[in-house]
Amino acid sequence: MPDITYRSPTFFEDLADHKDLHVHLIMIATKPDIIKQVPLYKELKNRGHIAILGHTGQHYDENLSGGMLKEFGVEPDFNLNVRGEMYEVVGQIISKLGYVMSELKKRGKIVIPYVHGDTTTAMAASNAGFCNGFPAVHVEAGIRTLTPRYQDLGLGTEDAKDFDVGAWRELLMDETNWERGSLEPYPEQFNTRAAEAGTGIHLAPVELDRQFLLSEGFPDDRIFVVGNSVVDATEEAMEHAEESDIFKRFSVLEGGNFVRFCIHRRENCTSEIRFRAIYDAMKSLILDGRTVLLISLFQTESALEKFGLKAEVEKMAKEYSNFVYSPVWPLYTDVIAAMSRAAVCATDSGSMQEEMNVLGVPCVTLRFGSDRSESIINGGNIIAPPVDSHLIRRIIDFAWDNQLLRDAPKIYGRNVSSSCITAVEDVLEQGEVFRSEEERLGL
Repeated sequence: MPDITYRSPTFFEDLADHKDLHVHLIMIATKPDIIKQVPLYKELKNRGHIAILGHTGQHYDENLSGGMLKEFGVEPDFNLNVRGEMYEVVGQIISKLGYVMSELKKRGKIVIPYVHGDTTTAMAASNAGFCNGFPAVHVEAGIRTLTPRYQDLGLGTEDAKDFDVGAWRELLMDETNWERGSLEPYPEQFNTRAAEAGTGIHLAPVELDRQFLLSEGFPDDRIFVVGNSVVDATEEAMEHAEESDIFKRFSVLEGGNFVRFCIHRRENCTSEIRFRAIYDAMKSLILDGRTVLLISLFQTESALEKFGLKAEVEKMAKEYSNFVYSPVWPLYTDVIAAMSRAAVCATDSGSMQEEMNVLGVPCVTLRFGSDRSESIINGGNIIAPPVDSHLIRRIIDFAWDNQLLRDAPKIYGRNVSSSCITAVEDVLEQGEVFRSEEERLGL
């Protein structure tokens, strides 16, 4: 098939000649994929399995992909080079990856595709695998959005200046004050649900995710609570944090006591009401002398342009020494080195909610709900719905270097990649990832 590039011109022949039957295919596409999937790839390699790395090509520039792959010391075995609108990318992944797996199947190999989380690749790659009879291993399976029962909890019935953030945090730590059913984040909640249907082994980060999967009818004996492999990547980055030169480039961050803003969810960046609420809260912190780091991604830039804020944010970056306005950093070690010193992280990212738990940094989630609600129920993270800048600011002020949030228990495990691969090996000792109905029923 055209437009697929291979690391080796004898890619298929090399795999066909290998004595092992199973080909463990680790799929990556975006920064979170790379961060969380590469530790599994390395673990498979260390255990002697055939492990290949497939890149869809979605994140292809140096800041979003190239720099991190070099940092982790890996190179994809093939790249699908997908481009275009979301629907085009989905179609290309299914078609091109389906072709790669079909060719391996013709050569007598059983492919075990590993897909990650709630990305478009997870949905499309699991589809491509299932069409070939190769169910996926879903890393970070079962993440579903929970939303606080706002109407029952009374949020919005009083002015932001009178809002009791401590009481709000306590309410959020009670799981009974949450409800299911959100389609946000978009399209991630569709992706994770669709990926699940083509999955044979579900690697759930926490028990809450396992409960979601069980309630949706997935078999208990194929769901493993293993933690989140972001722990492995974050801990490795922390071991090299002293090698980072990030504080030479941004000296204002060296002493810590800053907030990192990361706003890139489509639903936040396409809604002027939501985006301006977050932006105005950030602006008020800058004007009050608080140190602010804004990491700007594609969707962030698009929103700044669309809502007429680009010139203002550039002007503030020049005039205020306490404001760092930067494109995304290519090296994960730089990100973790800086974030480990932050007073609070204000984000609409999913992965950053996990990373802040690993680092013990207070987190404020700029969404109406969260697909990492366990980190909020756990006490280290607080929801700040993006409707009122004063409310967002009040919640960030509360979370700023808050010791209660810093002391929240770590919930995402240790040596997670090892647990993940052990779970897969245990299944393979019993048979294959794909099993017939009579096998499932033991008939």
